[in-house]
Amino acid sequence: MSETETPTAVSEASIQPETASDATTSIEWIRDFAQRWLQAWNSHEVDRVLALMTEDIEYRDDAWHKTMRGHADVREFIEATWLATPDMTFELLAGPYVIPGEPRAAFHWRGWGTHTGLLDPPGFAPTGRRWEVDGVDFHDYRDGRICKLRIAFDMMSASRQLGLMPEAGSRVERALAMAQRSASRLQHAIRKRRRG
Repeated sequence: MSETETPTAVSEASIQPETASDATTSIEWIRDFAQRWLQAWNSHEVDRVLALMTEDIEYRDDAWHKTMRGHADVREFIEATWLATPDMTFELLAGPYVIPGEPRAAFHWRGWGTHTGLLDPPGFAPTGRRWEVDGVDFHDYRDGRICKLRIAFDMMSASRQLGLMPEAGSRVERALAMAQRSASRLQHAIRKRRRG
């Protein structure tokens, strides 16, 4: 992206006629895709979400412990996520943001749900608590589907809302910080002693 090009929210004035070569980069196509994407996630039908991804999708999500490659990895993630939060829902807040002529877009969204099932990995029992976070999707497209996906959001905020991490500034958080500092000092002393 040059210094004069900036990602912008799509406006009606920026709509250009679509040709066969730029079908997946047109404003109309990206807007339509964004709606189908949210509808697929909100449907809780795994195959509907996977249909919008290439077979060789590369997907990084702050909610998962590894980069997903291919439909099998993504299916595992989605099924685990919906098991933990069966009422998970998303809405579009802003975007799509695009670089004209590029097969990519970004979207600002809000998601929410209730933790009523096992969250595995790592194996957290249901807390019954509700979470709500804002996040962003970064999509790269190929052949009318997402081939590379990055989803980012504040995992610490979600963890605190679910009761998996202590509230910011709480006594428990201060105790954990003290324990971490003690463990760090001990590890440093052990490394120093081993070096002689």
